Amino acid sequence: MGLFNDYQCGTCGKSFTTWEARDNHVDSTGHQWPAFDCDTCSRCFGSETACFQHMDAMNHFEFVCCRCGDTWPDEEQLTQHQYDAHNYCEECNREFMNYNNLMQHLRSRVHQGQNIQCPFCKNCWATAAGLTHHLESGSCPSATGANRDTLYQFVRSKDTGGVFTKNLIGYHGSSKYEANDQSYNPYRGGYECYLCRRLFSSLHGLNQHLNSPIRKSLPILLAAEHDQQALYHCPNRGSCGKEFKSLAAIINHLESESCGFTRFEKVQRGIQNVVSGDKLIKF
Repeated sequence: MGLFNDYQCGTCGKSFTTWEARDNHVDSTGHQWPAFDCDTCSRCFGSETACFQHMDAMNHFEFVCCRCGDTWPDEEQLTQHQYDAHNYCEECNREFMNYNNLMQHLRSRVHQGQNIQCPFCKNCWATAAGLTHHLESGSCPSATGANRDTLYQFVRSKDTGGVFTKNLIGYHGSSKYEANDQSYNPYRGGYECYLCRRLFSSLHGLNQHLNSPIRKSLPILLAAEHDQQALYHCPNRGSCGKEFKSLAAIINHLESESCGFTRFEKVQRGIQNVVSGDKLIKF
């Protein structure tokens, strides 16, 4: 018999073809039972390695995948298997079309909660990108000086080596656009962007749009005027090197793990360090 079919004595290591023969040997010699038991069947082994080899070969580990029946040594490995092989969240009993959709679900407020607090208005966000966009877009009512340019100046002052900020010589800030009450279109019932014709319910919303670093569906002739300059680049210069117009965009890129530079959890911890304790962003 091979290793996986042998029943061993825990003291002398002698192997038997049946568990009854092994039991008779232990009873007659006063030897000890094997110290390592299979999680599923009645097999016992004299070493942890032999026991693991048996459970691996026979699919006898304790933790069972509810999608395919494969077994795993611990819950963490089972969960990762369900993510990788099935795009499946066992906690929510949901299967997703692809791995990216699953990761977006796992990083949503459903699983992450809203643990990242704005240091100014005290509202909370589920992701680092969410908090950054809140500040960068000028949406925080308690940080009137917070915007794309002030965040870039702050981050650039800390990133003197240019790991992920671009060294823009002569950069004096973004072009500013400001609409007034005359932008209200009574025929469409809202405030209309004079560049791309999008409609907004408030003047504040229109002005946020006009000064946003990311705009879509623009006429080609207006794109150069309506777009903002890229301020950041992915720190994974060797295999990625993408450029981004906003801090929120590069943080979202890093949180997605799409280029493999860092992990989502590390980005979350990093933004907590920036907005807590003695490292508060000042405006």
